[in-house]
Amino acid sequence: MALANQTAAYDLSLFDDELNYSSAAPKRRRDDEEQKRGKKKQNHRNKVVKLPEEELIKNRRRKHNPIKLALGGVSAAIVVFVIGVIIVGQVQLTELNQKIISAKDTLADTESIYIQNQMKVETNLSNAEIEKYATEVLGMTKASNAQKEFVALESSDKAEVSAQKDGNIFTRFFESLANLWS
Repeated sequence: MALANQTAAYDLSLFDDELNYSSAAPKRRRDDEEQKRGKKKQNHRNKVVKLPEEELIKNRRRKHNPIKLALGGVSAAIVVFVIGVIIVGQVQLTELNQKIISAKDTLADTESIYIQNQMKVETNLSNAEIEKYATEVLGMTKASNAQKEFVALESSDKAEVSAQKDGNIFTRFFESLANLWS
C-alpha cells in the first residue's frame, strides 16, 4: 500500500474513483493528495469532447481501399470462372460416360442378335438340310460312277522356260553341277 501513495512514474489516481488507504499515511498528506486529485479530475473531465451521433457512426465505419476491393473482385471472378470450368468439365465427362455405357449396352445387344442369327443360319445350312433342299426343290441327284470322267496326265509333258542368262564361266559351271543333282 505504500507504493500506491507514491506515484512518481504513473498517476494511478486518474483511474481510481475512490482509494481507501490504510491509516499508515498521515491524514494531512491524504487531504493534500485528494485536493490534487480533485483538480486533476476536473481538468480531465473538461478535456472530453462529445461528437454528434452521425460523426460517431461515420468514424466507426470501416474505410475500404478501392484497389483492394478491385483485386478482391477480380480474384472472386477468377475463382468463380475456374469453378465453372471444372463443373462444365465434370458435366461433359458424365455425359460422355453415359454415352459410352449406352454404346456398350447396344454393342452387347447387337452381338447377342448376331450370335442368334449365326446359329439360325448354321442350323439351316447343315449338310442334311442342303441335300434335302437340292433333291426336293432343285431336283438334283448324287453323282454316280457313270457320270464321273477321269483325266490322265502324261508324265513326259514338261514346261520349260528359257531365259537368257548372262554369266561367266564360274556361274555356268555351278549351274551345270546343280543340273546334275536335280
